[in-house]
Amino acid sequence: MNKAILMNFVVDKDSKQIRVERQFDAPLPMVWAAWTQSELLDQWWAPKPWKARTKSLEFRLGGSWLYAMISPKGEEHWSKGDYKQIVPLGRFSVLDGFCDENGTINPDMPQSLWDNTFTEKGNSTLVTIVITYDQLADLEKIIDMGFKEGFTAGMENLDLYLSTNLTVENGIKPLIGHK
Repeated sequence: MNKAILMNFVVDKDSKQIRVERQFDAPLPMVWAAWTQSELLDQWWAPKPWKARTKSLEFRLGGSWLYAMISPKGEEHWSKGDYKQIVPLGRFSVLDGFCDENGTINPDMPQSLWDNTFTEKGNSTLVTIVITYDQLADLEKIIDMGFKEGFTAGMENLDLYLSTNLTVENGIKPLIGHK
């Protein structure tokens, strides 16, 4: 597997959106699984040296993903995503926000709607992510918090995960020794 074939990160203040296009050198079912299964998300979602830990994930319409980003010192930052639309192996959207460990959304922090589209490109997969905010100030706050750098690092983690975890039977397997 090669490095990322494509990476675009565009902030559109007029539409209050962040648009990311990221191509991965892996088949669509494997990339889809990495985005939709908690045991796989936990292996790549957080930018190193942080780790992601899922408390619960119900990948279904009306379901949610409750997880923490954990710092090397053990500090936890919780987020919750509520699934709004799912088209298997094609697209899903999720309303995402910062919360407490019980999933209660923090009204003082921005929420965003993520629309994630997965497109097969031969043996690779293009993931297009459009993140929409209600207010420009919310988008700017997230950018100021280092979202671009953190999300880019997460995508690099996913590259590493995908490049070391191809299997013949189902296209995925847990990363050995990774917790």
